[in-house]
Amino acid sequence: MGLLIISSPAFAQQKSIYHKGWVDFNKNGKMDVFEDPSQPIEKRVNDLLSQMTVEEKTCQLATLYGYKRVLKEEMPAPSWKNEVWKDGIANIDEELNNLTSRTDAATTQYSFPYSKHADAINTIQKWFVEETRMGIPVDFTNEGIHGLNHDRATPLPAPINIGSTFNKQLVRQAGQVVGREAKALGYTNVYAPILDPARDQRWGRVVECYGEDPFHIAEMGKQMTLGIQEEGVASTLKHYAVYSVPKGGRDGSARTDPHVAPREMYQIYLYPFRRVIQEAHPMGVMSSYNDWDGEPITGSYYFLTELLRQKFGFDGYVVSDSEAVEYLYSKHHVANDRKEAVRQAFEAGLNVRTNFSMPQTYIIPLRELLAEGKVSKKTLDSRVADVLRVKFRLGLFDDPYVKDPKAADKIVYNEQAKAMSLQMNRESMVLLKNSNNLLPLDIKKTPRILVTGPLAENVEYATSRYGPSHQPVTSVLKGIQDYVGNKGTVVSAKGCDIIDATWPESEIIETPLTEKEQADIKDAVDKAKDVDVIVAVVGEGVDQVGESLSRTSLNLPGRQLKLIQALQATGKPVVMVMINGQPLTINWENKYVPAILEAWFPGPQSGQVIAETLFGENNPGGKLPITFPKTTGQIELNFPFKPASQANQAGSNGWGKTSVNGALYPFGYGLSYTTFDYSNLKVTEKVHNQADVEVSVDVTNTGNLVGDDVVQLYLKDELSSVTTYEFDLRGFERVTLTPGETKTVRFILHPDDMALLDKNMNWTVEPGKFQVMIGHSSEDIKLKKEFTVED
Repeated sequence: MGLLIISSPAFAQQKSIYHKGWVDFNKNGKMDVFEDPSQPIEKRVNDLLSQMTVEEKTCQLATLYGYKRVLKEEMPAPSWKNEVWKDGIANIDEELNNLTSRTDAATTQYSFPYSKHADAINTIQKWFVEETRMGIPVDFTNEGIHGLNHDRATPLPAPINIGSTFNKQLVRQAGQVVGREAKALGYTNVYAPILDPARDQRWGRVVECYGEDPFHIAEMGKQMTLGIQEEGVASTLKHYAVYSVPKGGRDGSARTDPHVAPREMYQIYLYPFRRVIQEAHPMGVMSSYNDWDGEPITGSYYFLTELLRQKFGFDGYVVSDSEAVEYLYSKHHVANDRKEAVRQAFEAGLNVRTNFSMPQTYIIPLRELLAEGKVSKKTLDSRVADVLRVKFRLGLFDDPYVKDPKAADKIVYNEQAKAMSLQMNRESMVLLKNSNNLLPLDIKKTPRILVTGPLAENVEYATSRYGPSHQPVTSVLKGIQDYVGNKGTVVSAKGCDIIDATWPESEIIETPLTEKEQADIKDAVDKAKDVDVIVAVVGEGVDQVGESLSRTSLNLPGRQLKLIQALQATGKPVVMVMINGQPLTINWENKYVPAILEAWFPGPQSGQVIAETLFGENNPGGKLPITFPKTTGQIELNFPFKPASQANQAGSNGWGKTSVNGALYPFGYGLSYTTFDYSNLKVTEKVHNQADVEVSVDVTNTGNLVGDDVVQLYLKDELSSVTTYEFDLRGFERVTLTPGETKTVRFILHPDDMALLDKNMNWTVEPGKFQVMIGHSSEDIKLKKEFTVED
């Protein structure tokens, strides 16, 4: 423990601690090494550590949840002098963001105008700088997986939409917007992106993931991380690790026991984290609350230290997901009480505990463990140093405040950000079916339109617990009405609710339609008789998919299929628009409904974007980042997969016909209003095992409309010492082409792209033949070419 320097808080009032180019954080009247911006960060960290008490150090290892979650006061209060954070705090999460949530709404007067929030954060930061002995600034954290989780910040569509864009440049821009807005508002750390591969379509949080393929997730997550951190804000990756495949897809109280073999864990679940850590250098990682093979992640030295720091090279600080530490004793039962759970997490490598409880519930047990000699002060210094290092990297010890609070009003949700958000929504639209080119609709040919379905006027899907709130939302009905204007007639009918009264039990025990349900469907059918085309907006709402909302069936919930069948029986052309957060088993719909548009959970501009897409102003170019199974009985069914693991049962060692086979829509699938052709595939023919492989291919728009294509490169290792995946995604580029235009798309395959985990679990590029495949999807391969890797 360093020298205890006593200074009265009144000292800050008597003599300014603010000097030209530096701040006297410890209020001792001189520039210490840690206060000198010209000194190397490591020297500054060590100097600060040497001056801190055990009380101050332990305070740097816990989160204080913001106003209304845990913190009771909106602004600093005299009572704070009696709270544990009188000695500082690691971070304050979601402070004054005006969170909208069914579970814990946190309204505040300080969230808007944006400049008012920046001023409020400065006021709180000033208290910690001026009223604590060492003046260590706070890291203000906030969620941001589809736009910053703040009142009227720029909204992005759900992460599954973002994944569907396959547009790395656009994701980089989105990250920059998130980071820029965070910094302008006073946040210094954004909990994004989510790098969990969504491998079980039943899992409720599929909507919050980029998709199922580790390479695709790594590429998108890398760009989001780079974008956020380019704005001087930390990016914290979540949820590390093996979180997204709970047994049976069950979420909520289950959340444990992922059945994942070691090699699969490295190749699928750890791959995005390793890549993003090594290539984008995030300053934060969130440890998940599940276990793997009986070892809870947040209590695991192997996961938090050996893998994360020693192998992957992570050099930021690890924050726990909420209640992950407590779960060591309350759920996993590997600790006999809270104090032992604290010890295990601390020893494992956790830096900052987060939970919806006061920070002293972690800090006090940790202080007791230190006093009892059950954890070492050397480990304490190491854990605290990681946190301080990030605060130095963020510049908090050079300028702890938002420099220009008024600038926030011009930065947050400005015209540039709005345009980016709108573009991301447009690019996330995926066209699943379009028989006889029913789409795009022509108002002149189909001026009378029925908009029906339970999601036609619903707007709740555009706002989630982890993104911006309070933006006005344009429903699909309103978007179509606005688009059509006086050029046609739009009528509406709800048709049915999202679910019926006994759902989800009605998925296994069907109940008769009530009189009201029959009347609602009849109303839609009657109105359909007088129109030229039907737009049925169906799917899931916020109560059917999301955190703790896993499903046992993936059919359209409630009476929605019955509504679709009744509408289809009218003989009028039906366009089905899907608002949903996970793949749905829409088998009947796919067979009989002529046109299907997958919109996922778009942002507040959803109605405008869907209308633009239906009428051809926006040509859908998104691709599915996750496999659509035909039935939940096929699960696991995803990409990539081991050879023949998803094959039919017939063949040399099989017989009979007892199962539905194949995907409804495969990974990478998505149609367009135009067509594309590939030609002139060129691949380096021979390379050394540590050399790059250059690939190029020409893509031509062979149709009549401007459109986007996602050129997908898959790589097959033809012979290997261990079984590898059938083939892997190893490149993708989204390109815009005018009719008749050709562009050359270039890829570079790095040794890491060709590596496998050998029998000794070492990443190795083995000599032999590889096949490059270029396709429109993982099942629609158009060109192939071999190259050879030599020793």
